[in-house]
Amino acid sequence: MTLIQMTLIHFHIYINVIFQKLTDEAFKKYARSQNIHSELKQLGSTLSQIQALLNDASHKEITDESVRLWLNSLQHLAYDIDDVLDEVATEAMHRELTQESEASTSMVRKLIPTCCTNFSLSHRLTPKLDSITTQLQQLYKAKAGLGLIVKGEKPKNNDRGNETSLLESDVIGREKEKEKLLNKLLQDEPCKENFSVLPIVGMGGVGKTTLARLLYNDTKVKGRFELHAWVCVSDDFDISKITKTIFQAVSNENKEFEDLNQLQVALKEKLKDKRFLLVLDDVWSENFNDWENLVLPFHSGARGSKVIMTSRKEQLLKMLGFDNLDHLKTLSSEDALSLFALHALGVDNFDSHPTLRPKGERIVEKCGRLPLALKAIGRLLRAKTDEEKWDDVLNSKIWDSNCDGDLSADWKAIVPALRLSYHDLSANLKRLFAYCSLFPKDYMFDREELVLLWLGEGFLNKSNAAKSPERIGYEYFEELLSRSFFQQSPNEEPLFVMHDLMNDLATFVAGEFFSRDDNRMEDLARYRHMSFIRDKYVAYHKFEAFKRAKGLRTLLAVYVGVDQWWDKFYLSSKILVDLLPELPLLRVLSLSRFSISEVPNSIGSLKHLRYLNLSKTDIKELPDNVGNLYNLETLIVFGCESLTKLPKSFLKLKMLRHFDMRDTPCLKKLPLGIGELKSLQTLTKIIIEGNNGFAITELKGLKDLHGEISIEGLNKVQSSMHAREANLSLKGINKLELKWDDVSGRETLEKEILNELKPHSDKLKMLEVKYYKGIEFPNWVGDSSFHQLVHVSLRGCRKCTSLPPLGQLPALKELLIQGMDDVKIISLELSRTTDVTFPSLEILRFEDMSSWKVWSTNSEVMFPRLRELRVKNCPKLIDVSLEALPSLRVLRIEGCGESVLRSLVKAASSTTKLEIRSILGLTDEVWRGVIVNFGAVEELCIQNCDEIRYLWESDAEASKVLERKRRMRITLGATSYHLLRSWL
Repeated sequence: MTLIQMTLIHFHIYINVIFQKLTDEAFKKYARSQNIHSELKQLGSTLSQIQALLNDASHKEITDESVRLWLNSLQHLAYDIDDVLDEVATEAMHRELTQESEASTSMVRKLIPTCCTNFSLSHRLTPKLDSITTQLQQLYKAKAGLGLIVKGEKPKNNDRGNETSLLESDVIGREKEKEKLLNKLLQDEPCKENFSVLPIVGMGGVGKTTLARLLYNDTKVKGRFELHAWVCVSDDFDISKITKTIFQAVSNENKEFEDLNQLQVALKEKLKDKRFLLVLDDVWSENFNDWENLVLPFHSGARGSKVIMTSRKEQLLKMLGFDNLDHLKTLSSEDALSLFALHALGVDNFDSHPTLRPKGERIVEKCGRLPLALKAIGRLLRAKTDEEKWDDVLNSKIWDSNCDGDLSADWKAIVPALRLSYHDLSANLKRLFAYCSLFPKDYMFDREELVLLWLGEGFLNKSNAAKSPERIGYEYFEELLSRSFFQQSPNEEPLFVMHDLMNDLATFVAGEFFSRDDNRMEDLARYRHMSFIRDKYVAYHKFEAFKRAKGLRTLLAVYVGVDQWWDKFYLSSKILVDLLPELPLLRVLSLSRFSISEVPNSIGSLKHLRYLNLSKTDIKELPDNVGNLYNLETLIVFGCESLTKLPKSFLKLKMLRHFDMRDTPCLKKLPLGIGELKSLQTLTKIIIEGNNGFAITELKGLKDLHGEISIEGLNKVQSSMHAREANLSLKGINKLELKWDDVSGRETLEKEILNELKPHSDKLKMLEVKYYKGIEFPNWVGDSSFHQLVHVSLRGCRKCTSLPPLGQLPALKELLIQGMDDVKIISLELSRTTDVTFPSLEILRFEDMSSWKVWSTNSEVMFPRLRELRVKNCPKLIDVSLEALPSLRVLRIEGCGESVLRSLVKAASSTTKLEIRSILGLTDEVWRGVIVNFGAVEELCIQNCDEIRYLWESDAEASKVLERKRRMRITLGATSYHLLRSWL
């Protein structure tokens, strides 16, 4: 039933898209000019006959395999039809561009792919159209043998409006399990090792991960363990990857290691004598040797350290000595009913709807009292109190249908509930969900990236004039999230994950049109969308069979986990040179992170391409025939550090909507005409040039720009009026970098220019200003109306004599002030008119302030939430008169006088980590005055402080301090080892 429905959904959507194209007046006019209008008209007529059969097909028995095969053939034809129509539309765009460029006809023809010039459009397409129409007519004639009849009514429209997202509720019914495990976590049970394993075992969807999160985030647990780490392991027990994740979590460092040995030695040092809590979530491995190798660094931790392991499998745990495992059971009937009610009705009981309780009880039992299934069905019924709707759910045949294929017991137990939740999705949402089958389990989804992929595939309706397709995509994603098809990633806040069983469901309903390389069948010619895992080395032989996939639309390189910048991936150049020309219908191509140095010219022949991702590759340039990609909507070269130039043919990319070129330091020039690409919404890097280059006034025409934007070369703007024409205040910018070249400037003019570059105050979340040459900032910088602004960075503004009133920003969390050479006093500039200054600031850094002398304030409450402070290379700073920093935990001082250290340590009595480097005038006498404020310090780092000879005045004092702080960690730089020797 599900596979038939999925094919029907695909065909319904595609047939609507096809009819939209066939009825477009401009399209019909061009078809007439090419003498293919009659063939297209005949095609539409046959499609209308086919469409009339679909409603009857949707009601055929779920065991009717012949109907499913018939529908699959229809769907493949729908893909073929869409490809032909896309070719017509692309040719129309090419002709239009050719007419616009009559003055340079010879140049344009050089850029036209040979496939567009060898034959006339009619010559090329008429045989294809005749063949497709013939096949459609044969399928229509097959209706009698399939028992299909033409119904008068139109297929039921299953589209529904977006519902209000249900907020994640409290966990219900795990109090006993949590209390039992919590006692084990908080007690030092007899153990021969420094760490012990706490297993949570149970079937998929029963709530193992949820229970682990409850324990991991418990305040008592947080206070007991010094180091914490969470790792999602899954079926790929990669020791290096798991160890790297743990190291990053406990160290907050992104270091590169040559091999596993170096990595494990580093982790061992971080864990040494520290009580740690580690969660290994979803362990599938049963290899005891792998486990022993993984835990080698764990033995250096302090006694009482714990490892929580969640798993569906028992074998490894039995090898570890757990003979009598307590399996996490399904919820009790009452708790399950409460959880279901919470997600279906918004309250944890049926007091307001007593007649629905019996139906709820039956649904709970059908869900097997599994939390994942209860949430999915509950959200399906969210706020629907109509008893008939509940009866429809109860009486659905999906509960009784058998699953195809060799599926696990976990899957068979939960799939009916999840399939029912899937069945209730709108047709568009079903297709978007099925698309996620291309991504492996534990893949971390970026919402923006996924929406751009959906856009490239043509899955987002562009006919809605009131909303952009991207906006529609975000709304679709939010609805899938609200229905538990996605979950927030526990470690990476902006990312999302899909539960393993949801991934299984997506794979199941995707049918034969979507496939991951790890589960594809031999008949590659049938696939339209494929992905493959980005391994370290990808050889050509792995892709040789892809040449048979002539109809392939999607080729995605995907990766499990979080990419590390030092990871290298290599792709055979033969794949690019020999394979890409064999896949002419590609619409989505992602080769991100491969060490590719050159893009082949054959890329220009992929005229259907909508999405091209070459991010973090080694390419130096793009071939000029990239301009032939008339349909291209998304181009990503983010992180291409060797990229030096873009092709002149950019002007031809009229459909381009998203161009991401962040982190391309060698790219110093934009192609002429990029300001004419009116569809652009994302243009992350803008380079202002003098003379006849790109001018800031070109931004005026890009009315839909939003997101992250960096504007470089602002010193080349000749007039503030030109800056005003950019209209930044009318664009939805949330991250803005304004950068002048580090050369002499015109003080008054630069202030006027910066004043005109004021962004929209309701959108901005991050602001960076670099090398601004004005003496002061305009009034909008620091204005409290920027209530979403969380990060501000002011760098190299060397002529500014004062800071803007940043203390007025209500949401500011991170502030960097660097290289402001003319600032001598910081006082009221940072203050608010109210009693609280910097109400939300958490991280504050001052660096390279060569003239700064005084830091004071008269504010009664300043920095109430500041947890990290760094003052670096401020040699003239003497007078620091801060009253108190109650929340400060990390204090770093480098290249400053001793008075700065004394004042800040005194104000920050709650500091737990103190790092000092190159402190001038730090004598033994001064040091004795500093250490009296060490009441909370647990970690001390001293480097290049050669004027002090000892840490404590006497052995007795040292013993007293260390007795009170048994876990105090002391790190001494190479030039400060004499302190350690004197102490010992």
